[in-house]
Amino acid sequence: MTRRLPLSNWTLQFFEFFGGLAGLLGESIFHVLRGAVSYRHTIRQMADVGVGSLFVALITVGFSGAVACLYIAIQLVKLGQQGYVGGLVGKSLLLEIAPVITAVVVAARAGSSMAAELGSMVVTEQVDALRALATSPTQYLVVPRVLGTLIMLPLITVLAAGAGILGGYVAAVANGVSATLYWSSLQRMVEVSDAINGLAKTIPFALIISLIGCRQGLTTKGGAAGVGRATTSAVVFAMISIFVSDFFLSVLLQDANKLLGF
Repeated sequence: MTRRLPLSNWTLQFFEFFGGLAGLLGESIFHVLRGAVSYRHTIRQMADVGVGSLFVALITVGFSGAVACLYIAIQLVKLGQQGYVGGLVGKSLLLEIAPVITAVVVAARAGSSMAAELGSMVVTEQVDALRALATSPTQYLVVPRVLGTLIMLPLITVLAAGAGILGGYVAAVANGVSATLYWSSLQRMVEVSDAINGLAKTIPFALIISLIGCRQGLTTKGGAAGVGRATTSAVVFAMISIFVSDFFLSVLLQDANKLLGF
């Protein structure tokens, strides 16, 4: 018997992981297109993802905007360029800070919850009971979570960006930038395309969070300890995927803006 090399083992796990995500996504799209969606469960997931994560996202992004503005304002005040503080803070929040930090918060809060809940159902054989009743686990468990995250993550991001802009305003005024100058530079420099690009990132982020959380939960093995491992891995994999995909999405959106003349 030949011993499997570590590299080949990692390669196999890599394709198994992403193959599982692609399979879940394909099945979810199939059930949505045929109208097999439980609206009651979807609304419950919207409440869990949205209401459960909103406060944490507002606090996190709000203070992130304040910290970003603190350093920007200090440097620009020294250079006598206070008129750029609000615009730079607004652009950084809409394009990067708000969508990425909000996605990380939702991954930690809702993604871990999905993995833990589905993992508990797997180890207690509730998922096997669904299959015995000829009910698709993807239709009953995955689709509501995917749709709930897709609907709520953009909304949370918009509110979180508003909190970040307000946090930046407080930090700017505290460092010698007038309120009028902050808001005028924000209106002058921030464009609609900035908000669109930031919100466009939330769609793949939502798919990453929900699909990884569901996939890790449905593949749980090893009882209660396995549920803990699935929960941890769901958060870690989702966060890594968010930051990696953010880079490629930023490049693609910049190229798209150039083609469209923005």
